[in-house]
Amino acid sequence: MGRNLLINKIPFLWSRRDDTQNESSPLIPKTGSAKEDAEELGSVSTNFHQAGTNSGQNPNSPQFGRIQPHYRYSLSDYFLKYFLFLCNLGFTVLGLVVLSLGIWGLFSKESFAQEKIGNIGTDPMLILVNLGFLLTMLCLSGCLGAIRENCCLLKLFSATVLVLITAQVLVAIMAYSLQDQIGGYMRAGMLAAMVRYQDDLDLRFITDEIQTNLQCCGADDYRDWEINIYYNCSAPGVLACGVPATCCVDPLENGTVWNSQCGVGAQQLDEFTAQSVVYLGGCLGGISRWIEQHQSLIETIGIVILGVQILTLFITSRLLESIQWHKFMHNM
Repeated sequence: MGRNLLINKIPFLWSRRDDTQNESSPLIPKTGSAKEDAEELGSVSTNFHQAGTNSGQNPNSPQFGRIQPHYRYSLSDYFLKYFLFLCNLGFTVLGLVVLSLGIWGLFSKESFAQEKIGNIGTDPMLILVNLGFLLTMLCLSGCLGAIRENCCLLKLFSATVLVLITAQVLVAIMAYSLQDQIGGYMRAGMLAAMVRYQDDLDLRFITDEIQTNLQCCGADDYRDWEINIYYNCSAPGVLACGVPATCCVDPLENGTVWNSQCGVGAQQLDEFTAQSVVYLGGCLGGISRWIEQHQSLIETIGIVILGVQILTLFITSRLLESIQWHKFMHNM
């Protein structure tokens, strides 16, 4: 401030005469004005040092009087922050819904009962529980990391998404190269579901949906149902040598009444006679044909899901770089 006062009082050679003094004033100032300037400079210096003392800083330090720059977030930074927050918030709610459905299914089926706890590892509801829990934890870390600008949570979220992307690519490669082995696993899973058809309501529902929609029966053919103790031909009940009603070509009598015993004795029939009663083909072949028919749709959905994850990873990386840059500039 004192420097500005001196500059204003000293006429430079390139300054216009009208800017410093009028025509009637002398070029050399009087001695009285110099004394007044000295007093004013002293007052400014005193106020400057008092301000430094009151603020707790050393007036002689090079940092004193330095103006701390203020860096504002750009509109794109705010967009990335809240876009990532809202997306993760939505998927967090979805994860909680899936988790709740899985837990509700386990308790409603009394899967934690002593006589059923041994089979809880193969319970389909456990898949919903694990999927919902992982989705909730992952998206919650991204949600909190974005809104709180927490670099640790954002790094954890980015690393997890990167691991998921890598895992999905590896799974797709393995699925393409190990088709025969996957077919064997599917056959074993289908037979296991048929064994527990009467005991597990979830496996029964899944099996019925597959047989109804794909118009198939059993894993390879309709005689596979002999593996079930209730449909085995040596069983004492009325279901012996039969198949479930979902294997029937026309399980509805007169189009209105569901005939649950339409498949009774179907395993004893030859193929020519049985083809008018039940579906002869197995569900593994039906699943293979369905995948071939919808291969382009499956590939499109897979690419879209993978693209969304890559976009999320890119947005998180950009937001993380922006947060770190602003923190660095603020601490300079």
